[in-house]
Amino acid sequence: MKSHWILLLIFALSLGIAAAQEQETPPVITRETAPAAEDIRLTEIASGLTRPLYLTHAGDGSNRLFVVEQVGKIWIIEKGEQLTQPFLDVSSLITAAALTWQYSEQGLLGLAFHPDYQTNGQFYINYTDRAGDTVVSRYQVSDNPNLADASSGQIIFRIAQPYNNHNGGHIAFGPDGYLYITLGDGGRANDPLGAGQNTLILLGSLLRIDVDGAFPYAIPADNPFVGDARGLDEIWAYGLRNVWRFSFDRRAGDLYLADVGQNQWEEVNFQPADSRGGENYGWNVWEGSHLFAGGRAENHVPPFAEYSRALGCSVTGGYVYRGAAVRALEAAYLFGDYCSGRVWASWRDSQLQWHTSEFLDTTLQISSFGEDEQGELYIVDYGGRLYRIDPA
Repeated sequence: MKSHWILLLIFALSLGIAAAQEQETPPVITRETAPAAEDIRLTEIASGLTRPLYLTHAGDGSNRLFVVEQVGKIWIIEKGEQLTQPFLDVSSLITAAALTWQYSEQGLLGLAFHPDYQTNGQFYINYTDRAGDTVVSRYQVSDNPNLADASSGQIIFRIAQPYNNHNGGHIAFGPDGYLYITLGDGGRANDPLGAGQNTLILLGSLLRIDVDGAFPYAIPADNPFVGDARGLDEIWAYGLRNVWRFSFDRRAGDLYLADVGQNQWEEVNFQPADSRGGENYGWNVWEGSHLFAGGRAENHVPPFAEYSRALGCSVTGGYVYRGAAVRALEAAYLFGDYCSGRVWASWRDSQLQWHTSEFLDTTLQISSFGEDEQGELYIVDYGGRLYRIDPA
């Protein structure tokens, strides 16, 4: 009888070890070769939009796509059709320049759904208000799942913008459940405020806040400058000029930040999932991996990918492909250029060395990439069209 119980115990332990090993299997983060353009095609899924800047999903199982227009509207695409009424219209709140000037860097710039959106119906937007300042507000969906409650807006974050460019604008929830916000260096050229290397102001930084811990927000206790007089509590990373889209690898948890350059170099930066924050990405001492203004940039982390202005003029960050439809893209990070329409792919090999190659040459004004609930990727054309990346 005693041996019987010992055998049962051994069997149970073996099952537990096997389950633990299965849970601890690391995510696939590497590939060995460049993806080929012949393996994919771009499928147009919508047109007629007004200066679209972003595409995302709500994570609620509905498979709807939400498209942000710079002019202040958010539209839903459901089952391949754009709905006739916007999910939210905040055009009356944003600066007039974004409504009338096509090349303004202001307007409705970001959208992020709360990780528990399916339960609490909360989402967040980032826009420049009528005074030209950056505002992050929380909204609530109405009883109609395709309409937000436009009267529910609550400002959780506001910061004055000294100039009308370099407003950043992207927001996203990380795997840790915290809200991340990018702020540009304040604008004009060459970082006249010295914001990039000044951690006593919020400009030129990536912020990390807890929107559930308090109102308007709480500070995560493990933010790198908590209790440190050398930096503000909200700052998670700094040395950034004007991040135009960042994303988290939905499988590995790593963070990718595309930072628009000054005159010569566009760059993409990387933060591993186990980072404790505090990275300095170099601006304005560095532009890409090249000295810009000189001086010191402590704890400088150079970009893993960059390209010269001969190939474009404004980088647009994308995503690591984690979908199922285009297996040839697995583990490749895609990013593009707004001016030239080029798309690059970056990846790490089995030795964790970075590689980057040009992937597509398009005629699109790539204002953003997008990701749906299944991990399939999209390209947003500022001219008003949306494209899904499909297998060839």
